[in-house]
Amino acid sequence: MKILIVRFSSIGDIVLTTPVARCLKTQLGAEVHFLTKEGYADLLVANPHIDKLYLIRDSISPALTDLHRERYDYIVDLHNNLRTLLLRLGLRRRFLSFQKLNWQKWLLVNAKINRLPDRHIVDRYLDAVRKLGVQNDGQGLDAYVPKGQKVRPAHLFPYLKKTRQKHYLAIAIGAAHATKRLPEEKLIELCQSLDLPIILLGGAAEAAQGERIAAACGARVFNACGQLSLGQSASVLQQARVVISHDTGMMHLAAAFRKPLLSVWGSTVPSFGMYPYVPTTVQKYDIVEVVGLSCRPCSKIGFDRCPKGHFRCMKDQSVESLVARVRRHWEGSEL
Repeated sequence: MKILIVRFSSIGDIVLTTPVARCLKTQLGAEVHFLTKEGYADLLVANPHIDKLYLIRDSISPALTDLHRERYDYIVDLHNNLRTLLLRLGLRRRFLSFQKLNWQKWLLVNAKINRLPDRHIVDRYLDAVRKLGVQNDGQGLDAYVPKGQKVRPAHLFPYLKKTRQKHYLAIAIGAAHATKRLPEEKLIELCQSLDLPIILLGGAAEAAQGERIAAACGARVFNACGQLSLGQSASVLQQARVVISHDTGMMHLAAAFRKPLLSVWGSTVPSFGMYPYVPTTVQKYDIVEVVGLSCRPCSKIGFDRCPKGHFRCMKDQSVESLVARVRRHWEGSEL
C-alpha cells in the first residue's frame, strides 16, 4: 500500500501528524510519502517512517506530474482546505481526511459555548485512517534532528563553556500572534528571576526582542533567535533540561522530544485540542494560563493586539509561579 500524507504547514501542525505516519508504516507496512512546504523539510527529512518527501514552495503544480506517477492507494489529507481539495481532484485517488471543527471553535470564541469534543487533534488525525485498521499506538509525537544540524550548546553559548555547565533552560519566545506571547517585560522578569543558563529560541522576527532580553539579563541568557535553522532549533530543544514555550510549534517539538515543558497560554485555550501531546508514560507538562477570564478565548489563532485593550491573559501571568514550576521540573528532570 502506498499512501500520501498532505499537510502544508505549519511547524506544530506538521509535528502533530507524525503519529499518523508512524502508525501507517509500523502497523500496515505502507510506503509513506509526505507533501509539505519546503520551509518545513527539517521537521520530516530524518523521519524513518516517511519513505519520500515531496516539497513545494507556493504552488502544488510543479509536483503534480511526479505525484500522478506514484499512483497512490490513498491520499490522507490532514490539511483539508481548498488547495488540498483541488489536489485530490487532480490526482483522482481515494482519499481520507479529518473533520475540522470550525463551527465549534467559532461558538467557543464568539459565544463562549464549548461544544468541542474532549479529544486532541492527533486523535482526530488518527480517526482519518481508522478505516484502514490503524490504531493509536500511544507513543506520542516524533521529532528527529536532520543530519548535520545537531548543535553543540557549549559552542553556541559561551556561558556554558565558561562555567562548564551542560544544562540549560530553553525559552521559545515567539508566536505568530502577539496575544499568544508573554510581554517582553514579563520575559525579562522571568529570566532575571532564574539563576540558570537560558537559551532564547525564535525566528528572525524575534531577534531584536531576544537581544533586548539578553542585554537586560547578562551573560546567563543567550539570544539564538534568528541564528539557527529549524533543525538546529530542534536540536537545542532536544538537549534542553526544561523548556518554556507559548502555544506554538516549538511547544509541540518539545513535547515530541519528551522534555519537561511549561506551556504558556494567552488568547487561545487548550480546549481547542492542540495542547502538548505526550505518551501517558512521560512526565507531565504544565499548562500555564490565567483562568476565569470571560474574554478567553478571543480567537482561535490570536491577534496582533488584545481586542479588549487590557491583555490580562498574559499580563496577569505570575512570574513567581512560572519560576517555581521551572525549578520543580529542573530538579525533577533526569541529569
